[in-house]
Amino acid sequence: MVYSFVVPSSISPARPGLGAALASLRGNRRFQFLWLSNLFFFGGVWTQTLVLGWLAFELTHSEFLVAVYTAVRLCPLLLGPFGGVLADRHNRVRLLLIACSWAATAVAVVAVLASWGLASYPVIVLGGLAIGLSQSPSQPARASLVLELVGRENLSNANALNALALNTTQVIGPALGGVMIAGVGAPAALWISTGWYVLSLLLLIPLRRAGHIVDRHTSPPGTVPLLRGFALVLHNPLTVAVLLVTLAANVLIWPIYQSFMPVFAGEQLGLDAAGLGALLTCAGIGGLIGSLVIAGLGDFRFKGGLFVIGTGVWGLAWTAFALSHSPALSFLLMAVIGLCSAAFGVLQTTLLLMTSDRAVHGRALGLQELAIGIMPASTLVLGLLAQQFGVSATTAVCGSLLALALALLALRVPRILRYDGRSEQINEPAVQQTLTGLSQPLHPIDGTGAPQV
Repeated sequence: MVYSFVVPSSISPARPGLGAALASLRGNRRFQFLWLSNLFFFGGVWTQTLVLGWLAFELTHSEFLVAVYTAVRLCPLLLGPFGGVLADRHNRVRLLLIACSWAATAVAVVAVLASWGLASYPVIVLGGLAIGLSQSPSQPARASLVLELVGRENLSNANALNALALNTTQVIGPALGGVMIAGVGAPAALWISTGWYVLSLLLLIPLRRAGHIVDRHTSPPGTVPLLRGFALVLHNPLTVAVLLVTLAANVLIWPIYQSFMPVFAGEQLGLDAAGLGALLTCAGIGGLIGSLVIAGLGDFRFKGGLFVIGTGVWGLAWTAFALSHSPALSFLLMAVIGLCSAAFGVLQTTLLLMTSDRAVHGRALGLQELAIGIMPASTLVLGLLAQQFGVSATTAVCGSLLALALALLALRVPRILRYDGRSEQINEPAVQQTLTGLSQPLHPIDGTGAPQV
């Protein structure tokens, strides 16, 4: 049985203009609760990430061991496809309630051990893994729930508002975490982070009747029919194109932002720790502005075009930043980088949901998480290349390759430049019939899906 969802009729599609930037929040109490829950959840994520990373370095004074902690913390991204299956086959709000409860419990346990002076390096690593398990596999449920609550016309606006919340916490969370470490100590900072997860949990409770199950089949995870469900996601060339862009960005660009910024600040620009913070703040401000602009566009045309062009310019901006030795120019370029990253960050999820059937939204978003999960491995590879050829040359090549990849994509799949989310509707009954067929056991000889005899 497949459950449909109904968006409240009082929610009108967002129209262009700054006044429409909050369209998805206005009059939609369910999305308001989800947005606030996201705000506190990711505020807790960024705060505890900084605190645990600081504890890991304080305990080991080893950059390599801190990198190991970071890699372990990010490993749950590889579980994205399984999280996508759960998002399709179970109530999404209940999954988020479980994830928030798990995160609050995991951080609280680490906070208790830190308060007692028992937070050793292995404890920090295991704590990071536990918290990662609450964040990454739950992302498909969190993102696919947005469409259910706001509808297709307001999807890009709602995703932009979610990106606005994420960018806000990315700017404020680490800074607040540093202030709390200096002011009240790391254990107290972890307790405050636990409280943020609890608030996120409480804000999800009014949504417990939402999150309808969209794909109720009985075949267990890990079976061949399940894999064919992923094949159904990849049947649409536009969906594949979006996933490939996500993969390219997480291979070429995001590892640079996660790892190389201190090197750029100290060696190339001659900045201190405060200057590094200013660079990251410029990127955050650019991301906030970009998210606000996209939110104000409403249900605009050429979503695919903005996604492709914005991501390509993002790559070129990184190339220019890599070649800059002027602090003033670098600050400006980081703001441009943040601005363009909003086109990528907001519209990759929007397009992925629009180009795939809602019965497999979770699995589509799970594949997106898997593409993001390549980042730890690519970080190690780019680190070796940077050590051999320099950070500047490595970043310049990566940015140029991303821009080239987007240009080739536009030539290879020109439809994506014109895609607006309205011109192409998916044949949902046909997809549901396909999914039902995929849930049947395979024939023992020819694997055609025919019933066994």
